[in-house]
Amino acid sequence: MAAAQGRLSDGADGDDTKEGDKDASSAAPPPFRAAVDALRSARLRPQIEIEPTRAPQRLAPHAYALEAAVVDGDQDLADGRLVLLHDPDGHDAWHGTFRLVTLVRAELEPEMAADPLLPEVCWSWLTGALQARGLTYGEPSGTVTRASSHYFGGLSERPAASQIEIRASWTPREGLGGVPDTAAHLAAWCDLLAQIAGLPPAGPGDASVVTLPQRRGPQSR
Repeated sequence: MAAAQGRLSDGADGDDTKEGDKDASSAAPPPFRAAVDALRSARLRPQIEIEPTRAPQRLAPHAYALEAAVVDGDQDLADGRLVLLHDPDGHDAWHGTFRLVTLVRAELEPEMAADPLLPEVCWSWLTGALQARGLTYGEPSGTVTRASSHYFGGLSERPAASQIEIRASWTPREGLGGVPDTAAHLAAWCDLLAQIAGLPPAGPGDASVVTLPQRRGPQSR
């Protein structure tokens, strides 16, 4: 399995990596540094390529971001971004000092995208991934969006495309020293990515990943 700071996807930018690492410097509070160190050292299944990226600067005093793609050779099956936010003074809406924010996307067959139960199922994949890892969290919120693209004129030869997008945030429970188990939350998030990509379980006896039926084939990178 690759470490969270291991392989880089195509188009990696050294400046983005430095930007993503900026708030993990010695000037950041110790709980935030410990949480970021745990993200960097997490061990993930090899189909997931992950790298630091530019973190938002206005959502919290400290932020660290990762972007990931589920890959099959040179083809992307799904992609997403996970942002760790930290406010040492706490945040009323979070009910804590840390917050995780995510965006996950994948292409679908139009028939699957038209399923009226799809949004509820996708949201259950997120909460189920967290619960399967034994994680406690609070104040979950988010949206599941289905989008369709139809092409005309010079692009008319392209087939119609449908995409599912999950945007969500939740407050991880803080443990010893006020530090949440960010490595476990990252692993759960990667379980969600693998699930929406339609990957089989990571190993024998691992039922945490369920294949998404009728998903669109891999997309060229």
